[in-house]
Amino acid sequence: MQTLTTIEETREISRELSKRGKTLALVPTMGYLHEGHLSLMRIAKRSADVVVTSIFVNPTQFGANEDLEAYPRDFKRDEALCEAEGVSYIFYPAPESMYGDGYSAYVNEDNMSKGLCGASRPIHFKGVLTVVSKLFNICEPDVAVFGEKDAQQLRLLRRMTTDLNFPVKILSAPIVRDPDGLAMSSRNQYLTRQEREDALCLSKSLNLAKQLYANGERDAATIIASMSDLINDFKTPKIDYIEAVDDRTLAPVSTLNQPTLMALAVQFGKARLLDNTVLE
Repeated sequence: MQTLTTIEETREISRELSKRGKTLALVPTMGYLHEGHLSLMRIAKRSADVVVTSIFVNPTQFGANEDLEAYPRDFKRDEALCEAEGVSYIFYPAPESMYGDGYSAYVNEDNMSKGLCGASRPIHFKGVLTVVSKLFNICEPDVAVFGEKDAQQLRLLRRMTTDLNFPVKILSAPIVRDPDGLAMSSRNQYLTRQEREDALCLSKSLNLAKQLYANGERDAATIIASMSDLINDFKTPKIDYIEAVDDRTLAPVSTLNQPTLMALAVQFGKARLLDNTVLE
């Protein structure tokens, strides 16, 4: 395994691999890897000859009062995990190489990015789409793998890839959970013991939604109210949103007559956690 820190070297290696007829899969991450990230690497390895994992805490997707400086980092640990998973290359650029002096060009999406997380994090997806488009241009992958936990992000990246004609196949990986049901996240380390216990309300509320749906409930407001009541019975959570949206367009729905993404974001102290499920 080789760690690459410059755009020029990374692009040169990618093009050389392409000349040799090798396919390349990219797994973009912000590091502090967990089993969810490793599951993406395993899918990537099955899908291409060579796997590149990028590790870059992207400053443009953090708002002014968010946790850019505090975001957990442990490159040596990440490096060992990547090597154990058979990753061929780590792309580990410095922020100044990705965003030079006077940087002012960004990628925006003007429809699907406005709701859900975009409502409370208005610059977030501009940063995400911009950095992923840069990674596509630098690494020139045939395949890129993203997790289903970040449901809105996944759908936006599919939209961007289609609309901007990137020659990249987007693959997704199921949410990986701890044995008690909490979706794995690098931000879980922020949780106190009480918050960690209370965070189980996320998967419990989604299981309640699935149960209501299986029993014939199709009114979105009824399902959302039941989920809210369950979460509010716990001590520490503060709901950012619970929404029912069309699984393809992310448009809000009032009646669940089509595949529906039930998505939620909830604050636990320093940690803002996401979870979701699709009802169909």
